[in-house]
This record gives sequence, C-alpha cells and structure tokens, in this order.
Amino acid sequence: MIEHIVLLKLKPDTTEQQVRTLTNALLKMADEIPGIEDISAGMNNSPEEKNNGFTYGFIVRFSDVAARDAYLPHPVHRQAAGEYLRPIVDDVLVFDYEH
Repeated sequence: MIEHIVLLKLKPDTTEQQVRTLTNALLKMADEIPGIEDISAGMNNSPEEKNNGFTYGFIVRFSDVAARDAYLPHPVHRQAAGEYLRPIVDDVLVFDYEH
C-alpha cells in the first residue's frame, strides 16, 4: 500500500466554498480512478503550531506503486489539480511512502 500525503498552503483569500469544492473533487477521485483504496482530506487543526503554514491536507491510499503512478497522469486527477487545487494554493508538499 502507498500513502500519498499532500499538504497545501492555501492562498489567504481562499473561501470555504473553494475548500469544499476541492474536497469534493478529491473524494470523488476514489470512485473514478482505479487503485485508490481511500481518500481523506481536511483543514489543519493541530494545537502544536508546527504546520509551517500548511493549512490543508489530504491522503490518498493506493493499492500499490503502479496504482499511484497511473493516478498521476490520470485525466480526473489532472482536472481536480488544475481546476480546484492550483488556483487556491501558494505551496504544496508531497510525501509518499509504502507499507
């Protein structure tokens, strides 16, 4: 299994509606892209104050490396990233690991 962790620094003028739209688009990918086992997403609520400005994150669980690699160029992923993610993001951190 591959854990694909993505943290976002949202632009200061990002609205709650934009975040909801992004979240819905991300969650919808689980039904449309083969090999996705689960997706979760949400705003940071850690009391530790160690998020370095990253305020939103999501995790995509893939069945294996091949599923993750097929997801990256998949049209549904590209559409979600292009239409809903990039317009509201100042910075992105991606971290993947296998377990």
